[in-house]
Amino acid sequence: MALGDEELLLKQLPHSVEAEQAVLGSMLIDPRCVPEVIDKLRPEDFYLQQNVEIYETIYSMFNYSLTIDPVTVLEHMKQNGYYDENNSRNYLLQLMDTTPTAANVKEYIDILKDKSLLRQVAEVAGDLTAMVQQGTDTGQIILDRAEQRIFAIRQGRSARGLTPISTVLIDVYDRLGELAASDAAIPGLSTGLRDLDRAISGLNKSDLILLAARPGMGKTSMALNILLDAGKKSGKNVAFFSLEMSREQLALRLISSECFVDNKKLVTGKLTEEDWESVAAAADSLNRSMILIDDDSSVTVADINAKCRRVENLGLVVIDYLQLMQSAGGKSNRSGENRQQIVSDISRSLKIMAKELNVPVLCLSQLSRANESRTDKRPMLSDLRESGAIEQDADIVLFLYREGYYNRDTENPNLAECIIAKNRHGETGTVQLQWQPEFTTFNDMEWQHSEF
Repeated sequence: MALGDEELLLKQLPHSVEAEQAVLGSMLIDPRCVPEVIDKLRPEDFYLQQNVEIYETIYSMFNYSLTIDPVTVLEHMKQNGYYDENNSRNYLLQLMDTTPTAANVKEYIDILKDKSLLRQVAEVAGDLTAMVQQGTDTGQIILDRAEQRIFAIRQGRSARGLTPISTVLIDVYDRLGELAASDAAIPGLSTGLRDLDRAISGLNKSDLILLAARPGMGKTSMALNILLDAGKKSGKNVAFFSLEMSREQLALRLISSECFVDNKKLVTGKLTEEDWESVAAAADSLNRSMILIDDDSSVTVADINAKCRRVENLGLVVIDYLQLMQSAGGKSNRSGENRQQIVSDISRSLKIMAKELNVPVLCLSQLSRANESRTDKRPMLSDLRESGAIEQDADIVLFLYREGYYNRDTENPNLAECIIAKNRHGETGTVQLQWQPEFTTFNDMEWQHSEF
């Protein structure tokens, strides 16, 4: 490359020749700083190709625990095909001569990382401009992709490496202090069901909670109950992604749960004057809540992640339900892809999303028909439909069971069981709940209705 061409290239994107040379020079002067540099930088963080080649050589040597000094680096550059007879040796000497001191390598790294970050942003901006000019995607799609790309860059920048236990313990003590000073009975977000809260310690940040049952057991109703309580009491925004029901249907269910007007009346519109007053009061209460609803039936985990990142003060994400979700590519069975593998990928992505957003993610799931053939039809972990990975990824697995669904002659047809089949934070077991079908809601056994 001619000198004039190289100078022109150097003006195109953010970079610091001095910082790149100082980092490499520090590694050659004092090999003790090599582990720190390797931990913070990747070859693509360098801009000049010559510097990239030198760093790739040192990077490879470090991975094989080889001695790093100017002589060994030159030898391995020869082996890798990076050696220039007229330039390489003199350039390595120049790197060492122009580096003031290896003691400032952290500052050199920071400069280099910042320039690398700016180049990544510039690359994203260029790609987005090209997408706009092509005109093949909608503005919303381009915006979602932009957010995903920027979020990925941010995550890469803030990625944490190995942390000393002493540092972690400080964070733990701070968290314990917060809990001790809090009036809350549980550390996590309340479900609105006291017995369930006590059993699972509420819905905790970064947890993936799976709520599974056979159709007709009330999965959506329970999810809406939790959503309603959190939206009214937590002081945080709560998001509900429905792949099965429309926004209007969900709103009617929420109104029924809030005002205790028979859901059938709301569906048909056959309301008394008293009912209308109750509905109006419930609507006013819901207006003050912090509930967000999305009824896009083709949503993917990436879509949900992108939408949730735009929500400030997010406290809870609810998804209804897992088996209706599409793969990342937007197709339910892409290129003959095994459905079990797709569901496994989705469940893993949901767990990662919960960790990234640092909020509890409550995901509903269908169960297989395996329990129908058993005498005791209570669900088990083996009944999870299509993938054992769901069980593995979830922090908490809850099953809903109502004996009255299978046996109408049972003594208490409205008795419901919430079976805690998996709980990373505590014990498993069963919590008894009261099912109210006319209002499509669950309550504690000792619950009594009171006006809101």
